[in-house]
Amino acid sequence: MSPVDPKTCLIVDDSRIIRKVARRILEDLAFEVQEAADGAEALEVCVGAMPDVVLLDWQMPIMDGMTFLGRLRALPDGRDPKVLFCSVETRADRIAEALSAGADEYVMKPFDGDILQSKLAEVGAIQSPS
Repeated sequence: MSPVDPKTCLIVDDSRIIRKVARRILEDLAFEVQEAADGAEALEVCVGAMPDVVLLDWQMPIMDGMTFLGRLRALPDGRDPKVLFCSVETRADRIAEALSAGADEYVMKPFDGDILQSKLAEVGAIQSPS
């Protein structure tokens, strides 16, 4: 076991392309990455092993991001992960709704490595880029 355990991130998005792009960015930032295609699948992952960070899509089949977020935060240790809502939703009231529901930060799609890195630094999940 290494002296510093790598941080873990769960990417929750029904788009395989988004998961692939996010995985590449997060692995470059030294995260161990898991993926889930919907909130129900993501909840199972979290019950098994709580990630440090959750990158969460809003609109998904089976269980959407808001429902997942509520259920995650209700789990033992479910308040620990930093949750970054990741959506095409641009309305201020919807973003405020996500933040008041327990999200730590909000990332607009499409995003790139710089945006994701700065948001992760803002919530304290990684060191700020120097």
